[in-house]
Amino acid sequence: MKKLWGFNLRKDVIGLIIGITLIAISVPMFIAFILGIFLDNDFENTIRSFGIPIALSLICGLFLFTRTKHQVNSRHVRDREAFVAVALAWPAVVLIGALPYWFGGMFWGPFNDAPGVLELIRGFVNSWFESMSGFTTTGATVISERSSPICMNDIVVFDCINSQSKGLLLWRSLTQWLGGMGIIMLGMLILSRLLGGGMNIARAELTGPTYSRIRPRIQETALVLWGIYITFTALEALILFGLGFHPDINMDLFDAVNHALTTMPSGGFGTHDDSIGYYDSVLVEAVITFFMFLTGVNFTLIYFAMARDWEKLWNDEELKLYAFVMVIAASLMALNLVLSSKIGFGEALRNTIFQTVSIGTSTGYSSADFAAWPAFSTLILLFLMVVGASAGSTSGGLKMLRLNLAIKAGMRELSRIFNPHQIKKIRHNGESISDERLWNIFGVLILWVLLFMGSCLIVALLERGENFDMETIISVVAASLGNTGPALGNFGPTNTWAEMHFGTLIMTSILMWMGRLELLTVLILIHPRTWSDDKTGEIALFKNIRNKIKDLFGKFRR
Repeated sequence: MKKLWGFNLRKDVIGLIIGITLIAISVPMFIAFILGIFLDNDFENTIRSFGIPIALSLICGLFLFTRTKHQVNSRHVRDREAFVAVALAWPAVVLIGALPYWFGGMFWGPFNDAPGVLELIRGFVNSWFESMSGFTTTGATVISERSSPICMNDIVVFDCINSQSKGLLLWRSLTQWLGGMGIIMLGMLILSRLLGGGMNIARAELTGPTYSRIRPRIQETALVLWGIYITFTALEALILFGLGFHPDINMDLFDAVNHALTTMPSGGFGTHDDSIGYYDSVLVEAVITFFMFLTGVNFTLIYFAMARDWEKLWNDEELKLYAFVMVIAASLMALNLVLSSKIGFGEALRNTIFQTVSIGTSTGYSSADFAAWPAFSTLILLFLMVVGASAGSTSGGLKMLRLNLAIKAGMRELSRIFNPHQIKKIRHNGESISDERLWNIFGVLILWVLLFMGSCLIVALLERGENFDMETIISVVAASLGNTGPALGNFGPTNTWAEMHFGTLIMTSILMWMGRLELLTVLILIHPRTWSDDKTGEIALFKNIRNKIKDLFGKFRR
């Protein structure tokens, strides 16, 4: 029997992966629901916030799971199926994850007497954006007195984010923590016996041009990586909570847990409007900087360090480049701040180290208003937004590995001008890099540049107000594609994205989705070849629809 989707894509396999993912996402949502009952004094609102989304997630997930698990003949996931399943599962999870915000009153929704239909639609768009920003670990937010009904009362609210429901804030942090390591990989880890081809799913969802196995089986590798992830999250939460006992540090257990949940995925969601600047503490900034730096390191190297395999750690070229860029960027910006203002070198270095690591790892925390820094410093921050940190880490951006190999390839071509007959292999960590892998890297870079330029034009058309100058447009697109969060210009760390046109919010949320899945996964989804027959090249969906219409007209004629 012909499938409506295509001759090569098995919709039962894709449906099974999406079903597993929806079932898996209901577990952390249920945890947020239970904790929300104790954290908030509004039981009815907690039920509204999480009850319907949990039920919807379980019903849809179980429906797909039960309908497809017996139909899957070959349990090995093929490349094309893995990329399509991952690309489709993410929007499904983001949609479910947006409902608690919409139902719970963080934005205008069906249960808080929205003034009109437009406000109701805008509330859903805001909820969708907040959810996408969470799961993709971008960290941009639209919570403000302009968008959140909780902050629109007659009482002046000085901290709009902290005024929200604790259960919703916890769910907001959990979305980043889950998105950091991959929500589909979490589902596959829970139900790993149902499907093979886990390596293909990992390639489609995890970041960077390579994915390294540290154990023979992909499920074992995923288990080790999640173990490291959980360990460092718990460790950071404990340290931050311990700092809260200092009389000058206002860090309670709730804030400590939330910041640990959003640091390790390089997410950046905070519990206060002023982000990390709210605490104004060198100790808090030092602890978070340390863990942010770790999030920008390839997790495979962290495993080797824990196994005391120091040689692989010290010889890794990408790690050296990552550390070098962080040190140089922080030093240059500190010098620029000292020469351009009356700030002391110590304070300048404190601010630039924190912001360099925060933006360089795409975490997006802020301890100062870096959008107001001199042009030299903001250009360095823009560079860090685009490049990102290491492949195999939780950070966004293009990754240092691609930058390193692209520079080496460029230098090789330059040397060929002087010596055309020279044969020179490009190596990384002693391994020869094939031309096929280099072309893959060049392809990603070219697609990134084209998408970046096109997105800037679209945002410029959507936003015609005074708030959108060239610096703002470029940095908003870069922050979305690089999953950084705060931008520059008029949408820096002191402003939310609530003033943007709803079309811009949808556009930037799509860019976050594409950036988190490294462009190719999403582009494969929309490529006609994905849905076409390998023999005829015709898109199977259109062919089957055409045949069904012909059969329908044939019945009428008879």
